[in-house]
Amino acid sequence: MANGQWLKANIMEMSYKEAITEIEAILRSLREEQNSVDTLAERVARATELIAHCRAKLRKAEGDVAKVLEE
Repeated sequence: MANGQWLKANIMEMSYKEAITEIEAILRSLREEQNSVDTLAERVARATELIAHCRAKLRKAEGDVAKVLEE
């Protein structure tokens, strides 16, 4: 499996908390470390995927809560 595909598959298996923790670690590394352009691009891409995953988890939770409240 290609590296990018592995990352997406890995993200899909993550909990919301795991994804947020990784986003926070990426942000810390961006603030505290000197990053090459390549590393910066990789970290920003990874963070973007993680953010999308978190948003999807939140939308699903919101839908689940709305269903429960309708019952």
